[in-house]
Amino acid sequence: MDIIEGKALQISDAIISCQLDGKGGLIPIDDNDVIHCDKPCWLHLNYTQRGSAEWLSSTPLIPDNVRDALGGDSLRPKVNRLGDGTLITLRSVNLNSESRPDQLVVIRIFINGKIIVSTRRRKVFAVDEILTELQNGNGPTDAGSWLVELCETLNDHTSEFIEQLHDKIIDLEDAVVDQQTPARGELALIRKQLIVMRRYMAPQRDVYGRLASERLSWLSDDDRRRMQDIADRLGRGLDDLDACVARTAVLADEISSVIADAMNRRTYTMSLMAMIFLPTTFLTGLFGVNLGGIPGNGWGYGFPLFCFLLLILVVSVALWLRRRNWL
Repeated sequence: MDIIEGKALQISDAIISCQLDGKGGLIPIDDNDVIHCDKPCWLHLNYTQRGSAEWLSSTPLIPDNVRDALGGDSLRPKVNRLGDGTLITLRSVNLNSESRPDQLVVIRIFINGKIIVSTRRRKVFAVDEILTELQNGNGPTDAGSWLVELCETLNDHTSEFIEQLHDKIIDLEDAVVDQQTPARGELALIRKQLIVMRRYMAPQRDVYGRLASERLSWLSDDDRRRMQDIADRLGRGLDDLDACVARTAVLADEISSVIADAMNRRTYTMSLMAMIFLPTTFLTGLFGVNLGGIPGNGWGYGFPLFCFLLLILVVSVALWLRRRNWL
């Protein structure tokens, strides 16, 4: 299909609908346009919106076996070749304000040399960055460079989040060195984020590597080289994730040791206090019996003298513990 009518790409609730101009900019699509497919058209849709869902289910511009995939529930990064097009599923760090970054968002892409259809449910900030570049006239010029720039931007966001996790681990390590324990659940959240990132970024690296090795007509040699660089960079990020997972395991052991040491110190202190006051407890219990014949019972200075003797006894026991290096 070398020509597309503009009305075939008009979707009432489309997030982005444009054609790349081949110079780093974009051309808006009008209903009356007759679009020559020497430059790809880009549609970015929210597949939960009614108009977008109807277009995905009925348009002849995408293969039948792609329709459900673009609006489906597949979450794991993968790439499938379908005729002259390629279906790609990628994960992105969630930069939406109401969510945590590890609650990754999904973007699904059907791409060939003529059309790019990308779908999402939650906002993907990498798409906005590419749109801004196109509006400024320094964006991608074709389908291959569009995909490379998208993957590179996703990779940048992933690297930034990994660096944030790395910095948090360093802060926790410094706190543990100072015998401070983190807030309850803080380390567990970091470990969960590391595991989630490791789970989804490993297959995403494989997706980048496969795109770099596939002989796709719309992907140039330079694009494949850049894609391989992206895969290698993400691979280094995965190595950092593995190292961070190991560090958090050591950190958890150190935190347990700090807590155990603090508990042992408290128990030891309480034991010493009990030992110091044990003789006085015996004497007060003995002199507290309600029987006659207690020494000093009828003497006015008996109670003050008894308290003074108890004080001497406490000091004596404390000095004895001190000499034995128990206190």
